[in-house]
Amino acid sequence: MTKGPIRLDVTINYAVPRIGIPAAISFRKWVAAALANRIREADLAIRIVGSKEGRALNRHYRGKDYATNVLSFPAELPEGLPKDVKMPLLGDLVLCAPVVAREAKEQKKPLAAHYAHLTVHGALHLLGWDHDDEREAECMEQLEREILATMGIADPYRA
Repeated sequence: MTKGPIRLDVTINYAVPRIGIPAAISFRKWVAAALANRIREADLAIRIVGSKEGRALNRHYRGKDYATNVLSFPAELPEGLPKDVKMPLLGDLVLCAPVVAREAKEQKKPLAAHYAHLTVHGALHLLGWDHDDEREAECMEQLEREILATMGIADPYRA
């Protein structure tokens, strides 16, 4: 764990109309909360997409022919980089706006809270967290709860 302020550069790209989608400052706040005390500096990009692009990306990178809520693409640093060189490039997140909106409505959650959760979830994936087995999933979900609670956001896993 690292202590102190984080140097964070988050680029937000809206590939869909911004109506109803949180402002860039909100995404930056959510990423900062996810990365706080875990990393000193990070550069990442977030792209908000429609169903067509979300489906194409999920099909191409995960072999699943449907749009999903969030995709995480950790940065692949150049081979041969000296071990003492630290690159702040963390990776990219892709959030599919129609899927996020549909899930929030189905789960009766505030839309902004669902975007916050998925942004935190995606950022943790960029740091190497995963949920491939039950134990990893429980640990990651608990960390998400703790991060979201610091921002006053309710437990996203509560039924």
